[in-house]
Amino acid sequence: MQAVTDFLYKIDDFMWGSWMTVLILATGIILSIAFKFRYQRKIRFNFKNTFAKMMSKGEGEGSISGFRAACTALANTVGTGNISGVATAIVSGGPGALVWMWISAFFGMSTKACEIIIGQRYREHYKESMDEYVCDRSFVLKNAFGWKKGAVVLAFFCFIFGPWTCCVQTEAVTSSMNEAFGLPNIATVILIGVTCMVTIWGGLKRISGVMSKAVPIMATLYIIMGLGVIILNFREIPAVVALIFKSAFSPTAAAGGFAGATVRQAIQYGVARGIYSNDAGTGYGMIAHASAKTDHPVRQSLWGWGEVFIDTFIICAVTAFTIIMTSSYTTSDATSGALTTIAFTAAYGGIGGKLTAIAIAVFAWTTIIGMYYTCEKSVNYAFGDTERNKKMMPIYMIYYMLPCVIFYNVEADILWALTDILSAVYVLITIFIIAAKHKEIFRLFNDFWDRYLPAKERGENPPYVSFDCKSDNDIR
Repeated sequence: MQAVTDFLYKIDDFMWGSWMTVLILATGIILSIAFKFRYQRKIRFNFKNTFAKMMSKGEGEGSISGFRAACTALANTVGTGNISGVATAIVSGGPGALVWMWISAFFGMSTKACEIIIGQRYREHYKESMDEYVCDRSFVLKNAFGWKKGAVVLAFFCFIFGPWTCCVQTEAVTSSMNEAFGLPNIATVILIGVTCMVTIWGGLKRISGVMSKAVPIMATLYIIMGLGVIILNFREIPAVVALIFKSAFSPTAAAGGFAGATVRQAIQYGVARGIYSNDAGTGYGMIAHASAKTDHPVRQSLWGWGEVFIDTFIICAVTAFTIIMTSSYTTSDATSGALTTIAFTAAYGGIGGKLTAIAIAVFAWTTIIGMYYTCEKSVNYAFGDTERNKKMMPIYMIYYMLPCVIFYNVEADILWALTDILSAVYVLITIFIIAAKHKEIFRLFNDFWDRYLPAKERGENPPYVSFDCKSDNDIR
């Protein structure tokens, strides 16, 4: 096992080396400049067209409302990456890792917007087997590049290896629930397996319906709990902020159980865990948002801002401040979800640990379900809009859940290394797609801001800008 761990670490270190960090940040910076920072600076407009329309059923072509599509995407982003991922980032990269999470997230808003536009542009309407708009990286490779064989290979890779990234979710839940309640791991795993299976069995409508309720409620409660820690320790805020920013640009000294960290480690783990948490650049955005009802792909892309902002600038920050303010990362050898549980226990006593364990369990549960939806799209591509696709779904649901419930007790470091490697592969593919199709992305971007939106504001009723590559009946 040690040999396997060392091997995965070497691959992980290479994949998330300086070149990957530069590539991710450079992509986000270039896109943000090209978009004139519209996704970062037009906050009022973004809010008005996203969260302010949460109750809207959506306007345009698609399967579900834009809000439900966003919640399905948020199920991937708002998860244990915000709790366990932040904890491992601080343990490995020091408090400064949070700054690099923020930096990558700020520019990542533009990257995620591109994913959503691509998902809307190259989606297909599967009418025969599921009556749903679908897209993922494989659909894009076929519809945008004509690479059918490569698309099939990628689809098989994604739906075979995708479920293994969810092992970090069950590991985080079992460790935190055991820490807080002394609950046997097997009992936790059985509960996760049964409830997740019941939810994904209902398909997109049930998944999006459950996510639209569970994600906002749990995220709000967790934020309130974290803000309580910050308020209770408000005198320490200046010192903690100073430590976070100082550690981002200079080595962090060892303290207690913390071994210290270099600036390179702060950048590496901050960017890697940030990407895993908010999914900006992984390509998951194009999957969840392809099903949304929207009058224009660029309007739906505004949700990318909301997802990244809530995920990294709020929830990840709450977790990081709690861990740092309670000094848990220096006084405990715990990592992953157990460290965050210890931090909230230190702040609130036993009740804090129990509430955190529950939060981790719910976040992991929603992430496992959201990740299933993204993996399912690869199955849809591989088997097409046919009866075989419909028959394959129950089989794949079982396969998907197996790694989650069997390999929950593997060491967290191994699981995170494997997850990092798979995420790096997805990032490379996604950045390639964005770079190759940037002209089409900016054509739609400029069309929305220069033609479509002004026409709507003048009271005109321009036709929806919607796409269905399966039928080639694009509505322009």
